[in-house]
Amino acid sequence: MEWQRLEYFQTLAKVQHMTRAAELLSISQPALSRSIASLEEEIGVPLFDRQGRSIILNRYGMMFLERVNRIMNEMNDGLNDIQQLIAPEHGEISLGFLHTLGISTVPNIIRAFHDQYPHITFQFKQNHTHTLLQELKSGELDLCLVASIAYEKPIIWTELWRDELFVIVPINHPLAHRQSISLTEIGQESFISMKKGYALRKTTDSIFSESNLLPNIAFEGDEVATVAGFVSAGLGFSILPDGEEINPNKIAKLRMEDRTCERIIGIARVENRYLSPAAVNFQQFILDYFLEKKM
Repeated sequence: MEWQRLEYFQTLAKVQHMTRAAELLSISQPALSRSIASLEEEIGVPLFDRQGRSIILNRYGMMFLERVNRIMNEMNDGLNDIQQLIAPEHGEISLGFLHTLGISTVPNIIRAFHDQYPHITFQFKQNHTHTLLQELKSGELDLCLVASIAYEKPIIWTELWRDELFVIVPINHPLAHRQSISLTEIGQESFISMKKGYALRKTTDSIFSESNLLPNIAFEGDEVATVAGFVSAGLGFSILPDGEEINPNKIAKLRMEDRTCERIIGIARVENRYLSPAAVNFQQFILDYFLEKKM
C-alpha cells in the first residue's frame, strides 16, 4: 500500500469534497479519484458513499481512518524524532570510553562541550577497548575514546593526548622517597594489574616485556581505583596514569628512569559511516579541545 494514497485518503476523509481535497493536495481531481478507487479496490470495500456530487465517509472508511490517522501520527512523530537527533544543536550522541577516563577526563570534556551545546544529550558506555570497538562497528556507538592499538579498517583512530605512566607504591614502601626508579629494582615484587582485555593491561604487559621482566601478578582489577586501592593497602605495586585515584597520602608515584612510558588516547569512528551533525560537532570539538591543550 502506497504511503501517498493514505495521505490522499486522509485529506479527502477530512474535507469530504473531491474538488477541495484535490486543491489541498495540489493534484488534479481525476488523479485523486483514481487513487481513492485504487485504494478501495485493494482494501476490498468502498470507503465513501457517493450521492450525486456528495462524498461521505462510510463506516468502513471511519474504521480505516482511525488506523490511518494513527499511522500518520506515528510517522510524523518518527520524523520529528529523527530531525531532533540530527539537529546540530539538539541531537543525541552515543559515546564509548575506557573505564579509566570516567572519573575526570570525560566529565570535563562533556562539561566544556555543554557550555557550547547545552541541548545535545549523550548516551554513555564504559568498557574495555575490545568491547567498545565491537559496539562501534555494530553501530551502537557513534564515537569511542580508546587507547592506541593496531587499528584496521573500517576503524579510523586519531590521537588526542598522551598520559605518562608512573610506578605507584604504598607510601611506606622502601622506594617511596625516590623521584624515579628502574623497573628492574621493583619488577620482581607483587604486581597489581588490570584484567586482560583492558588497553592499560596490554600497555603494562609491553613495558615488562621490553624490560625482559615477567610480572609477578598478585591481583587483577576491573577499575583503576581498585588497583590503586590494593596498592595503598600494601599488597603490591602497579603502573598507572596519574589521576584522582592516586591518593598522595597513601601512594607514592615514581617515574621510570630507563624509559618514558605513556598511554596514548584517541578518538575512534567507523570510516564512511554517517554521523549526525551533533556527533560531527562533538568530534570536531574534542579535536580542537586537545589541540588547544597541547599549545
